[in-house]
Amino acid sequence: MADTKKKFKVLVSDDVSENGIEILRKSPVLEVDVKIGMKKDELLKVIGAYDGLIIRSATKVTADVVAAATNLKVVGRAGAGVDNVDIAAASKRGIAVENTPGGNTVTTGEHAVALMCALARNIPQGTASTKSGKWDRKLVGVELMGKTLGVVGIGRVGSIVVKRAQGFQMHCIAFDPFISKDKAEELGVELVELDELYRRADFISVHSPLTPETKHMIAAKQFAMMKEGVRIINCARGGIIKEDDLADAIKSGHIAGAALDVFEQEPPAADNPLLALPQVVCTPHLGASTNEAQENVAIAIAHQVVTFFEEGIIQNAVNVPDVDPEVLKKIKPYLSLAERLGRFLAQISTQGVKEIEIASSGDIADVDMKPLATSALKGFLGVFAGDDINFVNAPFVAIERGISVKTTISKMAHNYAGLLTIRVKTDEGEQSISGTIFGKTEQRIVNINGTHIEAIPEGNLVVFTNVDRPGVIGAVGSYLGQKGINIAQFHLGRTGPLKEAISIVNVDSELDKSVIEGILKVPHLLKAWVIKL
Repeated sequence: MADTKKKFKVLVSDDVSENGIEILRKSPVLEVDVKIGMKKDELLKVIGAYDGLIIRSATKVTADVVAAATNLKVVGRAGAGVDNVDIAAASKRGIAVENTPGGNTVTTGEHAVALMCALARNIPQGTASTKSGKWDRKLVGVELMGKTLGVVGIGRVGSIVVKRAQGFQMHCIAFDPFISKDKAEELGVELVELDELYRRADFISVHSPLTPETKHMIAAKQFAMMKEGVRIINCARGGIIKEDDLADAIKSGHIAGAALDVFEQEPPAADNPLLALPQVVCTPHLGASTNEAQENVAIAIAHQVVTFFEEGIIQNAVNVPDVDPEVLKKIKPYLSLAERLGRFLAQISTQGVKEIEIASSGDIADVDMKPLATSALKGFLGVFAGDDINFVNAPFVAIERGISVKTTISKMAHNYAGLLTIRVKTDEGEQSISGTIFGKTEQRIVNINGTHIEAIPEGNLVVFTNVDRPGVIGAVGSYLGQKGINIAQFHLGRTGPLKEAISIVNVDSELDKSVIEGILKVPHLLKAWVIKL
């Protein structure tokens, strides 16, 4: 427990509810300053004096801000998204980053439905027209009843949208790689592949986080797949939709319209082509902006920060697990390994996850498996759910998505001092990955789906399987070279001569998924993935 004689200084740099600030001020161990609207240079000058920082989305906690925050111990984000915080820089400095992932779920879901209704019935255009003295009866809309709504991501917010849409008697289809068919049936949605969703939906509502995997996931190629007259809603994150391509698709008449609460650059530039289109309904990132939601997240983060300084308890941290300090010393390298193995496995697993098993053996078998399992879940689920997943809520999110979580231990070392294995069962089969620690901190992948391989789980990876034949490795290397992709390390494993082989290639640059299309043209290639760790 913290020394109550010591006063910790907390800075509130964004506009949060006064009730939340009052909770902070009532703490006997805190001194609270509220300085809203500071520019970056002003923040850099003062941040060194503070032990805690509470923000919303306006304050950018960049690497240089973290470097200047010499006393900072915790950053509290009133809301779910922490893309305005340099998590890696904070983690290196030992700064806990906490958020409030559930505080604005209903509010954001309701806003998406409101935008869908406004888009369907031309409500903003009708309002503007009527107020300008016109009486434009040609603003003909479409009904929602009987239409197909495609929901990209049915986590907390996506599920809210589905329930509301079902009230309009819409048929809901959804894409979510971590939802099993059983769970989808429980929600009353038809689970489909992403391309099928694009082809069938009359309305598409996006509820994915912004990650390297989802950036510009909806662009010209995807718009071309969609049925003519589709309408698109995005209350998730700017950057998921490529805005120039969306503008072109609307101008061509292929896309009937869009309703956007988020933009890649916020506020959007004055020359953003979407702003000039009458078919686009837009709001200034209001998804979480209701009195109830702002009150909820402000009070929640205030309680979390007070608990941090009064009791030393970390809650809803996106970068720090709740682990006893002595246990943490022993398993810390494995926590990071577990998260990376989870991220790796998520990117090669097929849709419809039913079960995740986390197994430990050797010298880590005598420690509590909960933090290792939670780290693995955070890595796995975070590939698609991003900032909404942290060390506290990962097990609960797995339950919500109908995923069974198991842990097993064995004292047998299996040729390694300690071995961590993750197995995933999906609607289409099973995948597994094992890893260990060499020395004190060096992480290694040592087995994938029963095939021994030794690889470093970091950075940008190309992973592929092939029939073991001469020339395959050289052909892939030549292709990457032609694309200007430099190979840092190349790791190979195989089940036996002329049987199936697997390769993990560490490269020096970020990869576009189009690289996979070229690799798969190499003779004897079976499967290929671009993986970001």
